[in-house]
Amino acid sequence: MTQPPPGFDRTLLLRDGRRVWVRPLTPRDAPELGEAIRTADPETLRRRFCGSAPRVTPQLLERLTVLDYERRFALVARCSEGPGVAVARYEATGKRMAEVAIAVAPEWRRVGLASALLHMLGLAALERGFDRFTAVYSADNRPVAELLDYARGRRVIAEGVAEAEVQLRDHPEAPASSFSFFQRNP
Repeated sequence: MTQPPPGFDRTLLLRDGRRVWVRPLTPRDAPELGEAIRTADPETLRRRFCGSAPRVTPQLLERLTVLDYERRFALVARCSEGPGVAVARYEATGKRMAEVAIAVAPEWRRVGLASALLHMLGLAALERGFDRFTAVYSADNRPVAELLDYARGRRVIAEGVAEAEVQLRDHPEAPASSFSFFQRNP
């Protein structure tokens, strides 16, 4: 099994003053992730999966939590008192492109958590040779649309489904240190 990469464990201070601990997702998170999918509110599931959630099986949980941290990378955010409150992931869909997905518990939305997780995923992706993120989501999912607007994403909407693409650098040939949206904190 591949070990989680160093450098992604950190505490984030959110806009409302709460803190979350972020670290790479690992197989030990599988039981809690399965429970989160099973008990998530219907609106969260509809927004995340563009419909109903997949059936939670051992195979699904293995697929979601056994990662190579190169072509498949995920982070989990936990509140200091215990449970996970968000999961963010990317999965390669091409040589330099990866699909991104973020799910945040309702009570943790609108405080900068999704933006911070997208930023961290962008840095991880750039370090691993990716230069674009794509996303497929329900066209009426305003929070995701706003997040992708923030990231200067381009989107196409057809039949209630939106597809977006975000360039991780202004120019594909630019070195990782010169990108504009995903900048490292000093």
